Amino acid sequence: MITASSNAAPTLIGSVQRALRLLEAVGAHRDGAPAKQLAREAGLPLPTAYHLLRTLTHEGYLRRENGVFLFGAAAERLVGGESPLRSSGTGMTESLNRWRDSIGLPVYCAAYREGEIELIAVADAPHIPAVDEWASFRETGHAHALGQCLLSQLDEHTRQDHLDRHPVEPLTRHSVRDRPAFLERLRSLERMEPVIERQEYALGTICAAIPITGGFTAAAMAISVPLEQEDRLLPAVEQLRGEVTNLLRSAVFSISI
Repeated sequence: MITASSNAAPTLIGSVQRALRLLEAVGAHRDGAPAKQLAREAGLPLPTAYHLLRTLTHEGYLRRENGVFLFGAAAERLVGGESPLRSSGTGMTESLNRWRDSIGLPVYCAAYREGEIELIAVADAPHIPAVDEWASFRETGHAHALGQCLLSQLDEHTRQDHLDRHPVEPLTRHSVRDRPAFLERLRSLERMEPVIERQEYALGTICAAIPITGGFTAAAMAISVPLEQEDRLLPAVEQLRGEVTNLLRSAVFSISI
């Protein structure tokens, strides 16, 4: 049983992190994957992975079919009508506004839906304006951090299909030049690490995005800073990641080893 004592906090946080890595690994396989493969991709010992997979299945976040694990109904709700990251209603707006005020930077949320990059919401203010969408976010995913983060989460076939429809073309002198270079960049990204782009979409602006794990939809959150404030970027994105993790933690708070 989980208690509120300080001694239990490190175990809870570690368990949540391991569970989220497993959920992220499951999300990379639309047709599911066996426990051994998920353990390897999540970087977990097999006994630990088995324990978490059983717990996640019992809680409804995963289901097991024909020897592979897939997302369950509870995981779908993380990006569905009952999730604080839903695309409509006050939950999303309130979360983004709170993070904007806490971090002091504009905050963006996007998802990959029906074959396209969809900018769901932006929270900014007059003194911390968001980046102007001077070129369609949907068509220029290769050039901004949100798009790069979303495309990195897709399977190879879906990613190639997207790039067939939205070819890689440089927007600024800092942009990736062509499709092979862009695909090489995606392959170099570390799992769950921030995706950072410097002046590739808009001159004078640096952006960082983090992947959001849950449900069947690839999603991402991002922040942007003016070039002259680059030193704020990494601390701010770590703060954002902490805020998002705290929000998602409520969905798996009962998991403990």
